[in-house]
Amino acid sequence: MESIATHSTRLTPPPIVGAAFLLAATLIAVAVLRWSHVPATAAATQAAVIAQRDLRFTDLPGGAVEIIDVRDPERSQRLAPGVQSDGFLRATIRALARERKRQGGDDETPFRLSALADGRLVLEDLATGHEVDLEAFGPTNAGRFAQLLAPAKP
Repeated sequence: MESIATHSTRLTPPPIVGAAFLLAATLIAVAVLRWSHVPATAAATQAAVIAQRDLRFTDLPGGAVEIIDVRDPERSQRLAPGVQSDGFLRATIRALARERKRQGGDDETPFRLSALADGRLVLEDLATGHEVDLEAFGPTNAGRFAQLLAPAKP
């Protein structure tokens, strides 16, 4: 019978020190940002707004969603149920609505969709102040929201 040699794997001090330093630097950076009272969305508020719509989203029987433009109801539109390309839009709206209900917000306060001069697209819940930078989810997903900012067809 052959014996199998066992080897113990030990981390040398430099990798351990490096990992500890990285962890400490991350924790310090997070603490400084939290204690400085700088909102996480400060960058979003610094860019100029180039297009904006206040929208209210309503679930309809059968799974359709109505998108109501608060300022111009004639520009309202309806999302048919089961359309694959609207999945991200529906999920984002539902997540914000769920958070709004959790915080006691009402269904009548609209969401604000804004295109910013720096190329970002932001959806803000005016009831809670929560913002979603839609560009973070990729151009296809952000593009679906960007379609809601397109000029009205004559």
